[in-house]
Order: sequence, then C-alpha cells, then structure tokens
Amino acid sequence: MNLRDLLSAGLIGLRTRKARATLSAVGISIGVATLVLVTTIPASSRQALAVQLSALGSDVLEVSSPVQLRPPVPLPRESPAMVRRIGPVTEVRAVGKTPARISRSDHSDPNEVTGVTVQASDLGLLSAVRGHVGSGRFLDAATEQFPTVVLGAVAASRLGIPDLARETAPQVYISGGWFTVIGVLDPMPLYPELERSALVGWDAARAFPGFDGHPSLLYVQATESAVEDVRAVLPRTVNPERPDAVQVTKPSDVLAAKRATDTAFSALLLGLAGVALLVGGIGVANTMVISVLERRGEIGLRRALGATRGHIRGQFLTEAIVLSGLGGGLGLLLGLGASAVYVLRQQWPLVVQPETLAGGLAGALVIGALAGGYPSVRASRLTPTEALAL
Repeated sequence: MNLRDLLSAGLIGLRTRKARATLSAVGISIGVATLVLVTTIPASSRQALAVQLSALGSDVLEVSSPVQLRPPVPLPRESPAMVRRIGPVTEVRAVGKTPARISRSDHSDPNEVTGVTVQASDLGLLSAVRGHVGSGRFLDAATEQFPTVVLGAVAASRLGIPDLARETAPQVYISGGWFTVIGVLDPMPLYPELERSALVGWDAARAFPGFDGHPSLLYVQATESAVEDVRAVLPRTVNPERPDAVQVTKPSDVLAAKRATDTAFSALLLGLAGVALLVGGIGVANTMVISVLERRGEIGLRRALGATRGHIRGQFLTEAIVLSGLGGGLGLLLGLGASAVYVLRQQWPLVVQPETLAGGLAGALVIGALAGGYPSVRASRLTPTEALAL
C-alpha cells in the first residue's frame, strides 16, 4: 500500500463514525489545550513576576569606598568609565557626596542638621536605579552647569517642598548660593540615600568648597545571569591599585528569590505538561481499543480479501495518528484562545513559546502513535475466521 492508500484506509473509521471521531478528537484536544494552558499561563505569570522583581533592583550593584577605612580612599574619578568596559555591565551611574549644606533660608543656622545630603549626580542616574520624577524634571545637559537641584522625596518633605505644583520655582540655599528646585523624585525605598539627597550637576558641584570631584557611590546595572561574576571583578576594575578599598554590595535577595521562582515554575510546567499528555494518550488508546472491538467484522472481511497484517496495522495506526493530529490542532487553538483571555484579564504579558506549541502537537502525534500501537497490533493478529466469528 502506498501512502495515499494508507491514508484512505485509515480515514475509513473517521468517516463512518463521525460522532465517535469528533468526541475522541475533542477529548484529545482538551488534553493538548490543557498542555498549552498549563505552560502559557504560568509562563506569563512568571514573566509578570520577573518584571516586578527586576523593578526591585535585582540586577543593580552598589560600589563605594568602605566608611571604616582609615585613611579614606576615594573611588577614582575614571572608575565609571573603567566599569563600563566589563562586558555584562549595561549601565553605570555615579553620585558624589559633597560637604555642602542645604537649607531653605540664607539666615539659617549653619550648624543646623537637616538630614539632607547634597550630591553631584550623573544625568542618567534615574535609569540605573529605575527612579522616576514625581514633579518637575531631572537634571539635563542644559541645567547641570547652573544652580539647579533635584530633591529626593524625603529631602523635599524635610525642606517643605513636597510638590512643585504648590510653589513656583522654589529655591534652596546651598553652600552660600541659591539653587532653584526643578524636580522632586518619587519615593525610592530601595535607595534611601537618594531619597534623602539634593542632587546637583557635577559642574555645579565643583564650585562647592571641599568637593574633589571623586564619585562616592556607583550604581552598576548588569545582566542578571552575570551579576555574581561582575561583582567578583568590580574591586580590581574600579581601583586596580587598591581593590581592598572598594566595597561592593552582595546581589540582592530579590535575585535569589527570582531564580528560585524560575526553578519552581520550570518544575511545575514539566509536571503539568506530562500529566496533560498522559491524559491525552489514555484517551487515544481507549478510543482505538474500542474501535478494534467494534470493527472485528470489517477486519475479518479485509483479511479474507487479502489484506496483510501490515495493512491492518497501518490502517489503525494511521487512524490513531490522524485523530491525534486533528485533536492536537484543535487543542492548540483552544488553549491559545483561553490563555490569551485569562492572561489579558490579569494584565500579564502574553508569553507564547513556539517550542511548546510545536512540542504539544508533536507530543500528541507521538502519543497517538504509541496509543494506537497496541490496538493496531491486536487487530492485525486476528485471523479472518476469528474476526468473522466474533
């Protein structure tokens, strides 16, 4: 029998028993749809969780000079440029602590403690720490050279400037000069030192007495998978002569939690996918066994007319594979549709893995072939007299 004859013979059972074939295909499609659901929905949930955890700074390292080091060794001025040469590093931003004092009035007691630190800041600082401006704007190339300042959320509250919308161009007094507040940052609980800071441009900060232009803290953003490796090489990269004078924070506990979540989700996906395919395979096997039992007369007649055992095996095996293929295709459509509806309602990103879809369809065909193997062999072993007698 050629392929065309084999397909024609295999489709006989589907054409003559349309209702049973439809119900069997629906059963298989439910198994495949379950496979799509249990992979797509958790994958989308995992992606949404990963985005939330990444927003907590799981890929950011902080580099500074140990405060207990005596005499203090500042970070080199060229250290940001040197760190940028590390391959997995995606962004490096610096701030420099100044001795300047800040107040709302030029008549304030110079020894008054406001708890606000004046720091020089890179223009791209917010992108490294995933910060946002609550009102106004951040420092840019047009303002960094002038007496302008951006306040952290806590600093703005302590200076009585919680929102720029309530006061037009408020000013603060820093190191003997007036600075215009052009922005107030949203709260950043992961970076309390920035919440309590008044940020000015590097050019403006160089006018403060006692500021040497050295960065006091680097925010290093790196590829998550390489965070530990980046941390290991940072001390010698920042200060090759004194790596002991460089302190690097450990990777965030959020990163460990994120990786544990990924591992747990992966194990869950594999387990649920295996159960779904097993259920689909049992359905195919059950359908094909019943089909053999019901069609013994047909098998006996075909054997009496000269059909070989191989022809009979091929007929029932083809029927099982076609049935699984139809059910698998329908299951993919049902699973994708249901997953899309659920994921969009949860406001998660829809994560569709092509390899999962291809694996689901291929798995359905393989399971169908395996499930149809025993019934097809059983059917081929019936002699014409046995089949016709039954």
